[in-house]
Amino acid sequence: MVDKKGSAFPPGVAQPAVRALASIGVNKVEQLARHREADVADLHGMGPKALSVLRAALLAQGLTFRPAKPLRDDA
Repeated sequence: MVDKKGSAFPPGVAQPAVRALASIGVNKVEQLARHREADVADLHGMGPKALSVLRAALLAQGLTFRPAKPLRDDA
């Protein structure tokens, strides 16, 4: 999905967030599925609105962020 400005991200993802994603090699929504949501949220320029829009865009494609590492059970 490419918007009128040529972005591969949906409307609502501001340019600082787009630049933050580009800094980790993410140029399309589907590439987000390789990353944990917490890691994306920690990027400088990534705000809660952009993260919400990206989460919805992933779900619309039947994808999700990569799951967090499972906790180790030492019991």
